[in-house]
Amino acid sequence: MIASRSIRVVCFDWGGVILRICRSWSEACAKAGLDVRGDSASSEHAAHRRAAAHAFQTGAIDEATFTRRLSEALGGLYTPEEVGRIHDAWLIEEYAGVAEVIAHLNRVERVQTALLSNTNERHWRRRAPRAGCTLPTFPTITTLRHPHASHILRCAKPEESIYVAFEHAVGAKPHEILFFDDLEENIRTAGARGWHVCQIDHTGDTALQISRQLASHGLLEDERVMAGAKP
Repeated sequence: MIASRSIRVVCFDWGGVILRICRSWSEACAKAGLDVRGDSASSEHAAHRRAAAHAFQTGAIDEATFTRRLSEALGGLYTPEEVGRIHDAWLIEEYAGVAEVIAHLNRVERVQTALLSNTNERHWRRRAPRAGCTLPTFPTITTLRHPHASHILRCAKPEESIYVAFEHAVGAKPHEILFFDDLEENIRTAGARGWHVCQIDHTGDTALQISRQLASHGLLEDERVMAGAKP
């Protein structure tokens, strides 16, 4: 077992760790019930989408500006309303078992749970049910004690500034944080700051991967805390 008594904060990414998300424009269009039109899935348009998404997830633009700007960048192939539908479809479902792992971890007195996610106000609202909203909600992150999102911190992974902002917000030193993320570049920056890190394979059983890592750090007595977990 790794001697990790120094860990005080266990931090999770949202998409790809707790929440299954679309991984491409084509997949999101299909989930939204829309065709892939023209060259909207091309690498050129992917760059436009990334730029608009970064501005939205760092709070530089609001929701209406994001959908309009992306519609314009795609040459009007999709209306702003359709862009919103595709954006909503990007969030699919919570991974099985992760809520149970986090509930178990929340009972460990010596650690605090946290979130550090690149997200935006439109997706952030989906974390809990709201009156009049018929879209699925994803409440597991509401059980995390320190939820932090890029659009609120006004910076995004893998920029070092967001990791520094997180450390200040939770009052923890780098070596006191264990971080789960599915993207190599995000893990690399966190690791370079001295965080304990674990890259999650979003195509696999994320709950089991998290459990095994927590067990290796002495934060779970049993790595198979989920019902039906595979050995």
